[in-house]
Amino acid sequence: MEAKPKRRIVTENGDTGEDLVLATLIGNGDDVGPLVRHAFEMGRPEPLVHQLKNVARKKEAEIEDLCKTHYEEFIVAVDELRGVLVDAEELKSDLASDNFRLQEVGSALLVKLEELLESYAVKKNVTEAIKMSKICVQALELCVKCNNYVSEGEFYHALKTMDLIERNYMKLIPLKVLKLVIERRIPVIKSHIEKKVCSQFNEWLVHIRSSSKSIGQTAIGLTASARQREEEMLERQRKAEEQNTGGLGELTYTLDVADLEQDSVSKFDLTPLYRAYHIHTILGVPERFRDYYYQNRQLQLDSDLQISYGQPFVESYQTFLAQIAGYFIVEDRVVRTAGDFLLADQVDAMWEKAIAKIVSVLEDQFAKMDSPTHLLLVKDYVTLLGTTLRQYGYEVSPVLDALDKSRDKYHELLLEECRKQIVTAISDDTYQQMVIKKEADYENNVLSFNLQTSDIMPAFTYIAPFSSMVPDVCRIIRSYIKGSVDYLSYGVNTNYFSVLRKYLDKILIDVLNEVILETISNNAIGVSQAMQIAANISFLEKASDYFLRHAAQLCGIPSRSVEKPQAGLAAKVVLKTSRDAAYLALLNVVNTKLDEFMKLTENVNWTTEEIPQGPHEYINEVVIYLETVMSTAQQILPMDALYKVGVGALEHIANSIVSTFLSDSIKRFNANAVSAINHDLRVIENFADERYQSSGLDEIYKEGSFRSYLVEARQLINLLSSSQPENFMNPVIRERNYNTLDYKKVATICEKFKDSPDGIFGSLSNRNTKLTAKKKSMDMLKKRLKEFN
Repeated sequence: MEAKPKRRIVTENGDTGEDLVLATLIGNGDDVGPLVRHAFEMGRPEPLVHQLKNVARKKEAEIEDLCKTHYEEFIVAVDELRGVLVDAEELKSDLASDNFRLQEVGSALLVKLEELLESYAVKKNVTEAIKMSKICVQALELCVKCNNYVSEGEFYHALKTMDLIERNYMKLIPLKVLKLVIERRIPVIKSHIEKKVCSQFNEWLVHIRSSSKSIGQTAIGLTASARQREEEMLERQRKAEEQNTGGLGELTYTLDVADLEQDSVSKFDLTPLYRAYHIHTILGVPERFRDYYYQNRQLQLDSDLQISYGQPFVESYQTFLAQIAGYFIVEDRVVRTAGDFLLADQVDAMWEKAIAKIVSVLEDQFAKMDSPTHLLLVKDYVTLLGTTLRQYGYEVSPVLDALDKSRDKYHELLLEECRKQIVTAISDDTYQQMVIKKEADYENNVLSFNLQTSDIMPAFTYIAPFSSMVPDVCRIIRSYIKGSVDYLSYGVNTNYFSVLRKYLDKILIDVLNEVILETISNNAIGVSQAMQIAANISFLEKASDYFLRHAAQLCGIPSRSVEKPQAGLAAKVVLKTSRDAAYLALLNVVNTKLDEFMKLTENVNWTTEEIPQGPHEYINEVVIYLETVMSTAQQILPMDALYKVGVGALEHIANSIVSTFLSDSIKRFNANAVSAINHDLRVIENFADERYQSSGLDEIYKEGSFRSYLVEARQLINLLSSSQPENFMNPVIRERNYNTLDYKKVATICEKFKDSPDGIFGSLSNRNTKLTAKKKSMDMLKKRLKEFN
């Protein structure tokens, strides 16, 4: 058979693309079976049928057109077709025979083909089953792995595995039973993981709270070490400045290990917190965990802020404050490292609550304390707490303000404690010059407080001009300054020297000066005691400059700024006044003793008939006593004090002589008595001149010798001894010779002067004796004084 020629189908206008394709296939003799099968498989045979009908109609039209065009040829073709039919019959019989043979051969092949197709179907089903089994096996393997992670506590990996199952396998699992089981178990496992994580987190909460005290103590300890290093560096710097050495260069290379030490504070583990937060984030409930953490930490803070009343605060304050410090160090780390887990505003709210409680506790406990040492210990630890937490960004000003409010309370307690020590030091004093046998003792008791009278090291044994009370009191004041600086330092005010100066004046004026004045006012005080007290006050006055320099040094103030005259302590003036009071007390004792020695009304015969040949015996005792007093005073008192003692004693002797003449117990006296007093006065004058020169006072007080303070008594004796006493009324002579005498006193004394022997017969024997010129002059003086008065 000849192959049929392929024909191209001309597409008419209005044909669709699908009709054109179908017509082309039919025209080319291609198999349209696949299109038919596809149409029925898709469940849409109607469009195909419609298209086939369209093609058929088109072919019929073509045939009609072709027949009309080729009618004759059609007839010829029919004839030829008849011939072809004959050939077709022959061919048909051939085909039938061939088909029979083919059927015989193809039956066995069809059986094999059916078997092959069945095998292909089984293979497909098995492949799909294997694929489904692999998916299930993989899902089950992930489930087993998830269970292992859960049992091993690796919850993060377990959650990631469950997420993988949900994303990649849940839609692919062909077994509904398995899929349902997995869907039900995943929420249960997540709930279990959340509970386990919360349980572990709760254990961490307990652990971090128990560790907070250690964390706080470590941080505060490092702050204390840094503070000590800083103080040591400043001390070396001060010494270097004082010695004018290059100590600052050495300080430049000091190793700062604060950062290294700070790292050691940070060695606490927040991994359980990070893990729990991360797992809750994966579970989709980060807010719930944040609230849970914040609420629990607030409860812990409330518990930490409760102080223990079972033991004194002085024993528990370190634990109380260290626990709080550790708590907020942990919170600072959480804020800085956990992202948005904990907000800074939340920590600030907790800190405000904590600081309000700390201030309340401190104010309450400070009000109950009665020991400055306890108050200082708490204050020091609180400032360390403040310095430590300030490094982490916390505002600690309210705590420092609370310490500043207790400043006066602390100094009152410290002042009272020092008052007891000063009273004990003064009451136990022997009022004897301090004997120093060793150079070390000299440095500790003299040089340490700038009490030396010379820059040259003395020979030992050395007798100091002050008693042991002076260095004892200096040590007490120095400890007071140290205690005051310890409290004022690291507080609100960085420049606290003016405050310290006020408290220093307070102890020197209200305590030391008052105790000294009470001692001076004691009637049982003796000459040596009064003299030693006066000397001690002089050295304490001198030591006040040392106290001010020492306070400035501890405050980091340059010494030159307090060495100006106007920068001195007010207490120095007060001590000077007390020193004058001690001098007065000394003079009162000396004068009282002089009165006991002199007793002129008893020791002098005011109407003796014998002309005296020398001084009275009592005057020797007076001179010996004055010699003893002046010698002792010269050893321990400064020159101005020695001068005051000498002047006071001699002036008192002069006043005693004049007052005795004026005394009502002396009714009359004669020239012999005046002559005797004159001898006594000369002895005193000689003593005054000798002591004035031997003591070196003549080089200092050139216009005020000791003798000048005896001038009233001397002028009175000169007047009574004068041959022309009436010259007293001569202004020129009186101004030159009797300028210290008072008219009324002279009138009273002259009325008592009777220049005649005392006795009944004495007046008779001299009745006819011619009155001497001296008597006339005296009578004239008496008369003129009466007229003057």
